[in-house]
This record gives sequence, structure tokens and C-alpha cells, in this order.
Amino acid sequence: MGCGSCGTKADGSPSGCQSHGHCASGGCNRMNVHDWLSNLPFGDAESSCKIVEVSFNNGSRKDYFRNTTVHYYSKGDMIAVEGVAGFDVGMVNLTGELVRLQLKKNNLDEKSPDIKKILRRATEQDIEKMMETKTREANMLIRSRAIARQLKLELKMAEVEIQADGKKATYFYIADDRVDFRELIKLYAAEFKVKVEMRQIGARQEAGKVGGIGSCGRELCCSTWLADFKSVNTNAARYQNLSINQTKLSGQCGRLKCCLNYELDTYMDALQYFPNDADVLEMAKGRAFLAKKDIFRNLMWYTMPDSNKQYPLSLETVKRIKAQNREGIRPEEFETVEVTSSKPKEVEPEYADLVGQISLKSLEKTTRKRRDKERNQQRPQQHQSGPRNAPQARAVPGGPQQPQAGRNNPAQGQKNQQQPGNRPQRPGGNRPSGGNHGPQRGPQNRNQQPPAEKKD
Repeated sequence: MGCGSCGTKADGSPSGCQSHGHCASGGCNRMNVHDWLSNLPFGDAESSCKIVEVSFNNGSRKDYFRNTTVHYYSKGDMIAVEGVAGFDVGMVNLTGELVRLQLKKNNLDEKSPDIKKILRRATEQDIEKMMETKTREANMLIRSRAIARQLKLELKMAEVEIQADGKKATYFYIADDRVDFRELIKLYAAEFKVKVEMRQIGARQEAGKVGGIGSCGRELCCSTWLADFKSVNTNAARYQNLSINQTKLSGQCGRLKCCLNYELDTYMDALQYFPNDADVLEMAKGRAFLAKKDIFRNLMWYTMPDSNKQYPLSLETVKRIKAQNREGIRPEEFETVEVTSSKPKEVEPEYADLVGQISLKSLEKTTRKRRDKERNQQRPQQHQSGPRNAPQARAVPGGPQQPQAGRNNPAQGQKNQQQPGNRPQRPGGNRPSGGNHGPQRGPQNRNQQPPAEKKD
């Protein structure tokens, strides 16, 4: 959440007021309340409400205190109030006549002596002391969970809240059954040197303290405005024709979503016009069973056992068929209602819209053709320049070096070109391969073998 006074930077990103939950406008505080009675005139000042609603820990906890001073505190002011053997620092959340309505809603008496008093306006030393003690909460929470695990207690420590002066700590825990934490309190008091108070909360209250974003895209109701939690059961989903899917109906707390009760009263009012005893209709072909109720169109859908088709019937038709069944009459056919979709049909454009018709397969086909074409162009160039790994000429002892004739030699069948550093080939044909031969002394026949020479 952000207040209305939060500005933006030059690049358009929100800068924020950097108040860390103590914004004067109250918009950066959880469980924020708008005082819609602040501008209305009420009698004299003596008859006005002297009770002030104060929020602690950025709105996660609220309490009421009596203003016995002559000072007027407005929304967003930081004040010091009475605590347990000390003081605590909170922010004014609500003043005026709206607090009186909140007290009536919570069944609290305005003149009760149990309501503590406001001491003074918080000073800089008070706020510094509070910020110093708040930095200890994270380490205390980790250590408290370890101690509870050592004692093998079936509870989950959700949050630790320390008083501003550091003399008291409140532990919020979750447990399914009753837990004997007398030994746990002794260990906490000896470990952290504070007075310990244990408060049990539910899973929904834990989700409100943690916070988060719901499936609707907004912040959780329990962390923004919802304070009283009503029981939610699966009948609320059945009345609204919702599928019983626990993953979709459950919230962050693991329980059914509280928003299932928001529209339940509207559905219950609409279901009053639907007949209650119309689950089965006797027809000539057999029994028709109720499949669903369309509350928005006032229709009831039935199915026959011999087919999967659903027949929409109006409420008047269902009541008439039910009256005929009481008289022993079974109608032959249904008087169905033509159901039209409320969604407007899309108008086909007059021109051919080619955007989006290019598929990946066509792009791959074009790329493959281009790759094959480039490969075919490179092949003739390789034949003209010769292979990279051409065999080198083998040196014959006592004779000129000539390239070896073979299958990979492109110069086979042609005249051997003169290479630098080698003796030119004499006329008379190629030298027969194999054996150590001396130099040729004259022209010889191609098929005639040279005479063998004696070796020294």
C-alpha cells in the first residue's frame, strides 16, 4: 500500500515516503481506516468521544486508549501510551465519533476503567527506543521457535511483538489443541529478560500478519481491512455453483477463502424463487435429473439417463411439470428455452489479416532451403581448389619426387606439373611403383621392364 503523497522519480518509478509504516496520511499502514465522519459537525467538545484507536506494529494490532489530556491528536500522530510496567509507542488510527461506533461493534464500554490512558506525544527518544527494540524481534522469533522445538510442543510461533521500552514481549502462536507452555514461558523469560505474554491466533490471523497478494490480484483482505473472521463452509460454494476444488477455494492460510461469503446473501435471495422439490422430474421417456441451476438466467438444466444432452427449462416450466407429476401425468417432451450467448459475436474483417499466420515450420523450411543453397555453392569451389587434405608426393630414393597416384589424387591421368625443388620428369612414361630403382638412362617402352642392375 502507498499513501497519496508518495511522489515519483524522474524515470517514473515510485519513490515512496520512506516512512516505514508511520506515514502521516495513514495510507502506508495496514488495516487503515478512513474517518468518513471527520468533517461532520457534532455538538460541543464535552460530548465528543474521548477514546482514540491506536495501531501498533504497522497496523497488525489495534487497541483503544483514553485521552485524558487537553491535547488533540489527529490521524498519523505518534503517541506514547500506558504499557505493562512501562510505556508503548503507537500511531493514532482513528478519532472522533467513528471510534464510538467501533466500540459498540466490539461490545466495549466507553466508560470502562480497563481502558488505559494516553501519556504524551511521542518524543524522538521514544521513537529511537522503539526502533531499537524492533530490531530484536527477528532474532527472538528464531530463537523462540528453536526453544519450542526442543520442548517438543505442538505449536507454531507466528510473530513476536516487543513493547517500545523492551520490558514485555507478546508471542503469537498457532496450535490445534491446548498446549501446556508453563515451562516454555520460564525459558523465554530467562533467555530474553522480558515479561512474556502468550496469545493464540488462528490461521487467518496469521495470514493477515504475514500479508500477501490474493488470486484476485489485490492485497489480502485479512491484511488490509478485514478484522472479524466468520466461518466459511463448502455450502457457500455449492449455492454459488462453484466447483468444489480445494486448490482454488483455499486461500493463503489454507482455509476456505473469506470472499466466498461476500455474495452468498445475494445468491440466497435469488434461490428463493427456485422450487426446492424439483431435483427429479417424471417424464414419459424416464426420469430427468437436475444438473445445475443458472441463477442469473432463472433456468434449471436437466439430463436424461439415456443421453448426455442437457435441457434448459424455465422456472414456470419446472413448476408446471412438477404439478403434473403430482396428478400422475408424465409429459412427453421438454419445453426447452433457447439459450443465447451474451458475448457478442466477432465481426470478420473484410480484408485478409495475414498477421500471425506465419508459423515456425514455414520459417524453418525457408532457413533449411537457404542453408542447402549455400552448401551447394561451396561444393564446386572445393572441387576447383582441390581437397584440403591432398596426399603429398612420396620421395623415391635415388629418383625424382612425384605425387602418389591414387583414388584421392585429382592429377591422376594428367601430366605431373613441375614442382619447385623436384627434378623434372623425363620422357618415357611414369616410373613403375615399388622397389628401389636407379635413374633412367634413356627412353624405354611403357610395358618393357628395365634391366636389373647389380648392387655393389
